[in-house]
Amino acid sequence: MNIQLMTDGGADIPNWLKESLHIKIVPLYLHFSDEQYNSDQVESQKLFKKIKDLKELPRSSSPSPNDFYQYYKEMDPNKPILMLSISGGLSSSYENAVAGKNMILEKEPNRQIEVINTKTASCGIALLLHESGRKIGEGLTFDELVEHIHGRVQQTATLFVLKTLENLVIGGRLDKVKGTIAKTLNIRLLMRGSEEGTIEVSEKVRGDKKSIRRLIEQIGEQAKNMEDKIISMSHGDDEERAKTILSQIQENFKFKDALLMETGPLISTYGGEGAIVISFFKD
Repeated sequence: MNIQLMTDGGADIPNWLKESLHIKIVPLYLHFSDEQYNSDQVESQKLFKKIKDLKELPRSSSPSPNDFYQYYKEMDPNKPILMLSISGGLSSSYENAVAGKNMILEKEPNRQIEVINTKTASCGIALLLHESGRKIGEGLTFDELVEHIHGRVQQTATLFVLKTLENLVIGGRLDKVKGTIAKTLNIRLLMRGSEEGTIEVSEKVRGDKKSIRRLIEQIGEQAKNMEDKIISMSHGDDEERAKTILSQIQENFKFKDALLMETGPLISTYGGEGAIVISFFKD
C-alpha cells in the first residue's frame, strides 16, 4: 500500500484487517496496583480474571508524544501516514499523536502525517480503517483520503449496550447501592457516542432481550440504505452472543457486510464481559 495506516490501543480490529492493511497500532497502557501492561500484551480473558481477582480496574493512560514519535520514525519516510486516533473526548491519545507528529516534522519536515480524531473507539475505528483501505484501493490520493475520512467521522454512529454493570461499580463510576439496585431490577445501559466524541447514556432498559431489541431499533432510527453499508461489531469475550445479535440485526437490516471482533483491553476494562459495541455510517 502506498499509504501507511496507523491507530492506537483504543481501536479494536479483526486480525485479518490488521494484516491485510498492514496497520500499525501504538499501544495504550493499563496500570494495575501490582503490574503494568501494554494494551497489546493482555487478552480479554486474562484481563477479566485479573479484575475479578484484584477487585480493581486498571488505570489507563495514553501513549506519550515520544511513543508516537518513535512509531512515526520507524515508518517508511516516503509513505504518507494516516493516524486514526481514539476519540479526543475519551483519551489524550489524539493530542499526544499530534504532538508526536510535530516532533518528527521538526526533524523531517518533508514527511506527510495526518492525525484524525475519530470521535469513536473500538469497532468504530475498525470501520474507518476498513473504509480507508477500500478508498486506497480505489486509488484516492493522500489528500483525497484525508478529506474523505474526515467526512466519514461525522457520519459514524457508535452504540453500546452493557450486559453487566460490575466494572462500572468496581471502577467507581457507579456506586454499589445503585449497582445492586440495577442488578436486582435487571437494568441494562444503552449508550452512544456523542457528536463531541464522549459516551453518554441514551436509555436504561430492563432485561437483556429488551435491551438488544432496543439496540436494533436504534440502528433503524439512524441508518439509511443499509444494503450499501457495512456494520462493525465488537464484543466482550462472548462471540456466540455477538453472532446471535449480529444475525438478528441482519434479519432486520440487510447490511452489505459485517466486521466482527473482540473488544481489546481498554474497552473491556469499562464495558465488562458481554458488552456489545456497534458502529455504522449513518449516511
